[in-house]
Amino acid sequence: MSDLRTTLQAGLQSLRLDLDARQVDLLLDYLGLLQKWNKVYNLTAVRDPAEMMTHHLLDSLAAIGPLQRQTQGRALQLLDVGSGGGLPGVVIAIACPQIQVTCVDTVAKKAAFIQQAAATLKLPNLRGLHARVESLNALSGQGYDVVCSRAFASLVDFTNWSRGALVEGGIWIAMKGKHPADELDALNAATPGVDVFHVEQLQVPALEAERCIVWMRPGPAAVA
Repeated sequence: MSDLRTTLQAGLQSLRLDLDARQVDLLLDYLGLLQKWNKVYNLTAVRDPAEMMTHHLLDSLAAIGPLQRQTQGRALQLLDVGSGGGLPGVVIAIACPQIQVTCVDTVAKKAAFIQQAAATLKLPNLRGLHARVESLNALSGQGYDVVCSRAFASLVDFTNWSRGALVEGGIWIAMKGKHPADELDALNAATPGVDVFHVEQLQVPALEAERCIVWMRPGPAAVA
C-alpha cells in the first residue's frame, strides 16, 4: 500500500491537485474496495493494484482540474453514465465534495457496489442508481448539471441517450483516449443539436497513453 500511496501522491502533485490527507486515504480505500469486490463482481478487467492506480484512479483524477475550472468549483449535480465500478464518479465524489454524484448503470450489482462504496467510505454526496440513462428525465426531477462518461459509448449514443437527463444550461463530458475525430464527424452529421465547444488533451501521470475530454452542450451544430 505504501507504494500505491507514493504513486498517488506523486500523481496528485503532477496534476496540481490539492487533496487533503483524508481524501488521499479515501482514494486508497476505494481502490481496496474495488480490488475486493472485483473478485466477485467483475467490475473491471484490470486486476493488478498498480495498474488500477494508473489506469483508473490517476486517469480519473486527470479530469478533476478541468472539471473544477469548467464549473468554477460550484456545487452541482453530476451524473456518471455507465459508471461500472465508479470511474470517474467515485473519484469525483471524493475529490469534489461539493458535487452530488450519481453513478448510473444498467447492471444491478455495479450500482450496488457504488451504494456500498458510499456507505463504507462515508460519502454522503455519492449514490448508485440501477437504471437506464434513457429513463432519466430532468422534467421529472431527475436532472443534472453535468453528465459525464468514461469509455462508455460513442459520442452520438452518449448524447442521444442522456439528453433528457441534462438540465437547461447543462454540459456533457466524455472522457476518451486519443482525439476522436471520426466520432466527432459522426456526431456533427447525426446529431446537429450538440455543440462541441472544447476538446481538451489530458496528461495522465505514469501513463503513456493519449487521453482527452470532449466538452459538449445542447446547441447549434459545431465544427470540430
